[in-house]
Amino acid sequence: MIALAFASSSIVALTGFVLAKEESKDALPSGSISRTEGLQAWKRIEAVVTHPRCANCHVDAKAVPIWTPAGESKSRVHGMNIHGGKSRIGAETVPCSTCHVTSTLPNPPAPAPLHAGIDWQLAPVEFIWFGKSGAEICAQLKDSKRNGGRDAVGLLEHLRHDASLNGFIPRGWEPGAGRTTPPGTFEDHVKDMALWGAAGQPCPD
Repeated sequence: MIALAFASSSIVALTGFVLAKEESKDALPSGSISRTEGLQAWKRIEAVVTHPRCANCHVDAKAVPIWTPAGESKSRVHGMNIHGGKSRIGAETVPCSTCHVTSTLPNPPAPAPLHAGIDWQLAPVEFIWFGKSGAEICAQLKDSKRNGGRDAVGLLEHLRHDASLNGFIPRGWEPGAGRTTPPGTFEDHVKDMALWGAAGQPCPD
């Protein structure tokens, strides 16, 4: 039994190693991209992360989600007095899952609630994006103390891991008819993150 358990744990460890290697295949050699190209990549990344489809759930400790109704470009406080609470999932009041179901099915057209392959929630309070400038978000994303302990490759792995779960990031480009989407595609975003990382994660002044 001990040998079997050891063998099983070895297989799990090996599988995890293979997946990690697979997830980081997007990374480019450090220094292979110029600062100028890295800044160009960042401008495209900035257009994605500041888009309402991405930024609306990256709110501060007040945990009030932001909402951009279908057919509009102006963001506003989420309707129906929704509040994420300290749990960031609305457990203290009305859980996000009341309307935002966990499903890998395509998002229905607006105004039906969005859903994803993982449980709906606000981003951790440390990852505040909403209302920040591109330069502020850039500095935050490259700071391992404020991005979940990730380096440039770790950020790429995060994107791929979320996609493997049919999570919020790739579904930002598939929100259902009637809703706007960030520029480009999810794969474009991964490529730009790889370019930015290889250039040393430069940020605008």
